[in-house]
Amino acid sequence: MEITLHGEQLHLLPEKAIYWPKEQALILSDLHLGKVDHFRKAGIAVPEKAGLANYVLLQELINLYVPRSMYILGDLFHSEYNIDWERLNEFIDSFPEVDFILIKGNHDILHSSQYERTQLVIYQDHHTLGPFYLSHHPEEKNGFYNLCGHIHPCIKLRGKGRQYLRLPCFYFGEHGGILPAIGSFTGHHPIKKGPKDDVYAIADGQIVKIA
Repeated sequence: MEITLHGEQLHLLPEKAIYWPKEQALILSDLHLGKVDHFRKAGIAVPEKAGLANYVLLQELINLYVPRSMYILGDLFHSEYNIDWERLNEFIDSFPEVDFILIKGNHDILHSSQYERTQLVIYQDHHTLGPFYLSHHPEEKNGFYNLCGHIHPCIKLRGKGRQYLRLPCFYFGEHGGILPAIGSFTGHHPIKKGPKDDVYAIADGQIVKIA
């Protein structure tokens, strides 16, 4: 789905990311890598493939769009150190032509020494690019349109009777937009669409604008 936002052409992808052709950039949020290993370490029987799926998806996006940069709007890694951090570093090293840029989120709490030994470009809380203010938490900044994550937005669609469906979505309000969580092992938080808001749901590998 192609949209124009503050004069910039953006492609909303069913993989829960944004591609910005002008900047040759992918923008995504809330991977929560390491979460599967975190639960498995605690004795919870989460299939290991649930975590590996994130890397498959990232590789597919890179192969398809050949970006110069990938902007991650926080919560790249879920919590404390585990072996998935090494897996992530190996993945980043395998794409030297791509700049991996992290705007840190509330779950990005590893010791600074871990971040220093990666090829990640790291911003503590925000980064500006063109008309956009990139952050993890929603913010309002004069002169910029905010793109963020954190919320894991979904839209709740009601059917007949008590039937309803929750679909991950992109949300664009007056001052900012919220990206869906791209991670394969994350939850969703329902949002309410205002009369002037644009919401694009993701269903069966397609982007659908919600009226």
